[in-house]
Amino acid sequence: MRAELVVMGRRVDMARQARRRTLVVLIYAAMTALMMSMWFVDRWRVSGIWVYWASVLACRLFLGGYYRGGLVKPFNNQPPRREERAPSFLAVGLRLYNPLPEDDRSFRNDERELVQRDHAHYLAYGALAVVICAQWLVAYVRMHNPARLNWLGIQFDQLVYGFMLAAVTLVFTLPQAILLWTEPDMDQD
Repeated sequence: MRAELVVMGRRVDMARQARRRTLVVLIYAAMTALMMSMWFVDRWRVSGIWVYWASVLACRLFLGGYYRGGLVKPFNNQPPRREERAPSFLAVGLRLYNPLPEDDRSFRNDERELVQRDHAHYLAYGALAVVICAQWLVAYVRMHNPARLNWLGIQFDQLVYGFMLAAVTLVFTLPQAILLWTEPDMDQD
């Protein structure tokens, strides 16, 4: 796990567990606010895809794991690609970058990190199962008694789509969030 982020040209020390937990809370608060605001914009008809892209961006810039960048080492143990091209406009505009590893092996997860990664995925997919079971329960009630859900004031398809947006967000972000939340304070070298 990395101990710092570079945001807006400033290095942010993330060695303390409290700071990482604050980051996780801010990310999920922003995702919840985005999901709710997109509901009020157009009931997720067109804007729901922005929740997906926000999840990918949160992983790319802050969380890591499935994408290069962020605090959590890549889950796939692949070395970073050396690119000769210029960084993206977003990275330049926000002055965001990730320092390259000092040596070619620093991207690899050791045995302890692999165990932590596997346990985080186990916990994350347990939470994801709860979301999917809630979606199944709504579909089950709708199938057997369609009028029972009319009191919600929301169409059935929109409700199922909302559960799916929450599930997609959890798939992309929850394992890394669990790792950031549970990792104790890092030693300062």
